[in-house]
Order: sequence, then C-alpha cells, then structure tokens
Amino acid sequence: MGSLPVLARAAAHFGEEPCISGVNGSGAVFFSGCALSCVFCQNQEISRHFFGREVTVNRLRQIFQALIDSGVHNINLVNPTHFILPIAEALERPLSVPVVYNSSGYERVEALRLLADKVQIYLPDYKYAFAEPAAKYSGAADYPQVAAKAIAEMFRQRGAYRLDENGLMQSGVLIRHLILPGNLANTFRVIDWLTQNFQSGQVMFSLMGQYTPCGDLASFPELQQPLTFAEYRQAEEYLLATGWEDGYLQEPDAAGQECIPAFDLTGV
Repeated sequence: MGSLPVLARAAAHFGEEPCISGVNGSGAVFFSGCALSCVFCQNQEISRHFFGREVTVNRLRQIFQALIDSGVHNINLVNPTHFILPIAEALERPLSVPVVYNSSGYERVEALRLLADKVQIYLPDYKYAFAEPAAKYSGAADYPQVAAKAIAEMFRQRGAYRLDENGLMQSGVLIRHLILPGNLANTFRVIDWLTQNFQSGQVMFSLMGQYTPCGDLASFPELQQPLTFAEYRQAEEYLLATGWEDGYLQEPDAAGQECIPAFDLTGV
C-alpha cells in the first residue's frame, strides 16, 4: 500500500459488540490492505486483494464528519495499522464522538504512541498466545509478544474502560479473541494471558465463537469447517471458571457469510 489511505467502505455498522454498535451503529471505515496474512480472513477482497479507493487526508476527515452527521455513536477505524500516519493527521482536531482503533493487535508500540491523544477506544484482537499457530495461519511467529506489548500500551494510554449511562463505551480497551477450530489450547492460553495481565474493571474481553470458513484454506483442513458447539462450550467454560465477567460471549450461531459487509465503496 502507498502512503495515502485506501478505503473500501464507510457506513454505519451494527455487527460490533453492543457497547460499540449501540442503537445507531458504529461509523465503520474499512481500510484496504493488512499487516498480517491470515489464511482465514473473511475480508480477503480488501485485505489481500486490495480493493478500494485512495483518498486524501482531507477527504478522510470529511468521511468521518459525514458519518458523525448521520448519527453514529463513534468512528470505527477497521484495520488501520498500515495507515497510521495519515490517520493521525486526520485526527489532529478532535472529533465530537469517540474514535475506535479496531485492529489485529499486531502493532508497533512506537506507532501507537502517535495516537495517544487521538483515539479513545482500542479494539484489538489477541489472536494467538503461541508462536506456532501465529506463524502457520497469519505469517507472524512473533505475534504473541508483539500484540501483548501493543495491548499493554493501549491500556497504558486509556486506562480502565468507561461506559456511559446507555452502556456505550467512551474509552478504554476491548480485547477480542476468535476461537479457531482445532485450536482450543491456543484459546485457553489466551484466557490465561488475559487473567494474568488484567484485573476486573480494567479491560473488556470478547470471546468469539462465530468462526466462518473463508479464504485460502486448501492446506488447512482443520479450518475448513465452522467451530463446533462442543469446542465453543469448552472455551466458554474455561473463561467462566476464571471468574471473568467484563465483556461478551459470542456463540457460533452468530457465524455466516451474511455478516460480512459489502465492500462497494459506500461512503467513500
């Protein structure tokens, strides 16, 4: 990707956690390209095939404002990592709604510090706690330690999460983890990492069971079918046994191709 942002869609989105989507939706701005190479990516059209339209920093700011004018609860930067410089420039003047940085978690701490006074909500994945699946499925054996350091920086910047009177997140960190079929050991270790590094009331956690087979999976038979309810229940029980209560449980029946937004340059 070049130095200017490339966008595939900018519109109200209702598929995030309730504290992000709310009633009016989250103002999701989908960026093309990606810092990872996940074989199961459901957004391959934009992450791997780079569909989208290049925009200037000024146009990006206009898109943010148009979404705000439409009534969304926040501006949700989806997969923004590789465009962090123009995004930081576009956010030099504060917006009237919270900014959500919605990323894979594979971030440089030095880059995140450019956003310290510009982003109110961090929405990172913590995909892997082990190097082996991180290398196998996303081409990044160093993912566990890189993402852990990035999330620590996100928490350092924003502190304990805060919700308003309507249950909408105003600041803080919400960590997501997608359970992959055949990889429960990884999920258990992710939960261990969560509870060893954070306490109740500090961050939110979203355990996601809606894995949908997508992408180039010919060499990965274990990923060619959805997560089973038995696998999901084991992961859910492991989390609940820790006593963790801050966040969400998203069951496998939320899966499906229909959940993938249309990347058709809407709002761009």
